[in-house]
Amino acid sequence: MIALVRIALSRPYTFVVLALLLLIIGPLAALRTPTDIFPDIRIPVIGVVWQYTGLPPDQMSGRITTPFQRALTTTVNDIEHITANSYNGFGIIKIFFQPNVDIRTANAQVTAISQTLIKQMPPGATPPLILNYSASTVPIIQVALSGDGLTEQNLADIGINQLRTPLVTVPGAAIPYPFGGKQRQVQIDLDPTALQARGLSGQDVANALAAQNLITPVGTQKIGQFEYNIQLNNSPLRIDELGNLPIKTVNGAMVYVRDVATVRDGNPPQTNIVHVDGNRSVLMMVLKAGATSTLDIIAGIKQKVIEVKDQLPDALKIGFIGDQSVFVRGAIQGVAVEGVIAALLTSVMILLFLGSWRSTIIIAVSIPLSVLGAIIMLSAIGETLNIMTLGGLALAVGILVDDATVTIENINYHLEQGKPVEQSILDGANQIVTPALRVAALHLHRVRADVLPLGRRALPVRADGGSRDVRDDLVVHPVAHAGADHGELFVAGACPS
Repeated sequence: MIALVRIALSRPYTFVVLALLLLIIGPLAALRTPTDIFPDIRIPVIGVVWQYTGLPPDQMSGRITTPFQRALTTTVNDIEHITANSYNGFGIIKIFFQPNVDIRTANAQVTAISQTLIKQMPPGATPPLILNYSASTVPIIQVALSGDGLTEQNLADIGINQLRTPLVTVPGAAIPYPFGGKQRQVQIDLDPTALQARGLSGQDVANALAAQNLITPVGTQKIGQFEYNIQLNNSPLRIDELGNLPIKTVNGAMVYVRDVATVRDGNPPQTNIVHVDGNRSVLMMVLKAGATSTLDIIAGIKQKVIEVKDQLPDALKIGFIGDQSVFVRGAIQGVAVEGVIAALLTSVMILLFLGSWRSTIIIAVSIPLSVLGAIIMLSAIGETLNIMTLGGLALAVGILVDDATVTIENINYHLEQGKPVEQSILDGANQIVTPALRVAALHLHRVRADVLPLGRRALPVRADGGSRDVRDDLVVHPVAHAGADHGELFVAGACPS
């Protein structure tokens, strides 16, 4: 460490150039580094969703999810653990993999075993839905749809068909189907009395629909110099035309669907309800997917809503709920404010107690440069600016203030003893380097104990924000003092390690 101080004293212009580079590269790195809520937790997960209508949860577990999990453990590599939940008609399996897994190979293996087990499933089972995501796929904003005169069915239809489609084009955004509302469904309500009077059953109506609601491909016919498309389309084009389909001849009279049932534009039973400001509405959740910044995704969602607003009904009201960019911007602002306050208070303290403008300027410049150096290192190792890393930088500002104050005061003490400038710098740095490193190691140990269980990638953030800043101060302040005592002011930034 003292050797680093000697190099700084012998090559001051080198560290002046490094400080200028930090001043230029630091803001660029801060602007280009993705900004998120949490660190990128690289735990790959594959979700498998099995569907079998009407199968109760216990049967779903015994006949589908459990055999599938057993097959996964023998055919898929690098599985960390598996979780499964069985519901009425659905089975959801989450496969968590080791961090170093090749997710493309894992996805191919899961798909292959899923197709293989289809023949062993109950008759009529269909291939599952396979989704790839990670532990960092979290909700970042919610879009609420409401409006006077718009029913829940209208809102759900607008959300699925008109709004969701353009929103999914925003880079990094994943949007599942909306919550709340009523999905449109053409329903045929049977009249048991009318069916019984004609000797018919619900199965007769179902058979009539299956046999006559057909789209038959025919082809084309060339007549002369023109070629015409020929259509044999028996599928009704309007809802009321379904009632005109014949079912069966009873006592010499043809019975139509309209005679024993009512055809209407309805919806299936509603399974979830969303209230916004006391009124029923539809809620669309936006998830973060990929490495795109949270701030960029939210800004893209809001901009896309503005672009498509003219194509939506005038009565539609679009609101944003749970905007996580507020917390991210608050964390960024907090770090900036803490850095400014720390630099100002420390500078005022140095000016009042030491009476040195030179030392005051050194403190005011070295703290921001050290923070910029830490941001450059975070960007270089692929980390993001998130609540944890920004919180670590905010804590590191306190260490910077302590080390800067002690370093300046100790060097001034040796100068007052009549020692030469360079000797005072070396002696002052030599006396505080060991205690400063021990204090930094203690801070790092405490943060390691608190943060390490959250993810293996969180530790380097605190290492940059803790122990590295001590060495920055030990280089910044001696170089500045040496240059100033020779009639020049050299302000060196954090020395890259």
